[in-house]
Amino acid sequence: MLKIIDALKLAAEFLEKKDVESPRLNSELILCKILGTDRVGIYTQFDKPLKEEEVNEYRALLLRRSRKEPLQYILGSVDFYGLNFSVDPSVLIPRPETELLVDCVLKNLTPETINILDIGCGSGNIGVTLGKHLPNSIITCLDISLEALTTARKNADRNSVSNIEFLEMDILSDYPVPKKFDLIVSNPPYIARLEKNDMQKEIIDYEPHDALFVDNEMKFYTRICEVSPCILNKNGKLFFEVGLGQASKVREIMENNNFQNIIVVQDLAKIERIVWGELK
Repeated sequence: MLKIIDALKLAAEFLEKKDVESPRLNSELILCKILGTDRVGIYTQFDKPLKEEEVNEYRALLLRRSRKEPLQYILGSVDFYGLNFSVDPSVLIPRPETELLVDCVLKNLTPETINILDIGCGSGNIGVTLGKHLPNSIITCLDISLEALTTARKNADRNSVSNIEFLEMDILSDYPVPKKFDLIVSNPPYIARLEKNDMQKEIIDYEPHDALFVDNEMKFYTRICEVSPCILNKNGKLFFEVGLGQASKVREIMENNNFQNIIVVQDLAKIERIVWGELK
């Protein structure tokens, strides 16, 4: 029988030959999923033999990873801001930089912030996290994808968040719900479609393109800024995540749509990642 220590060695060698980043870590996490344990668990059981069905499942999942399917989809979940979220190919995999967006929202709230709108919620990582940290608020998660909303609902249940509602809508053509919000947050598609071929195979072949790519990088920022004055309360706040080199353009769009006190926040890589301001 194949022992855990030997299975990990073979798996890491296989993934390395397939140019998978961090092959050893990937091998360990995939085996953790199969065995229902954590990395400490497998390290304390190095000499334990694997069952035949475990070996077969391990091979199948390693093959998927060798084809550059994202590890998060294989594992079925990802950690975000201290919570665990279910992910599948219907939703974008939450990125660490989006934690900065959530952090900026939580640090710049006013006591009157009750109604929050998350535009383009995807997996629900932003809205569910805000709902978890702000139990007295009402979070509305909006997305064009019914499949994404299904995943977001699952993640609300997964994290015991009940102060949240979901709305299927295309923000580019439809008008948001007939209610006023105290705060709007959005991480919209902002990568130019022309840049698609320069992206990693994991992204191009597996993640939903509509959640990533757009013909005009400013399309969503412009539309959201245009409708925000009609659905934000006075002094309401608007928070965006933006792509590399986009902060100044987004700031200008916000200024042209009656926003003031605009702040730009850098991420750990010194990239201007968050732009937010207040409605006059």
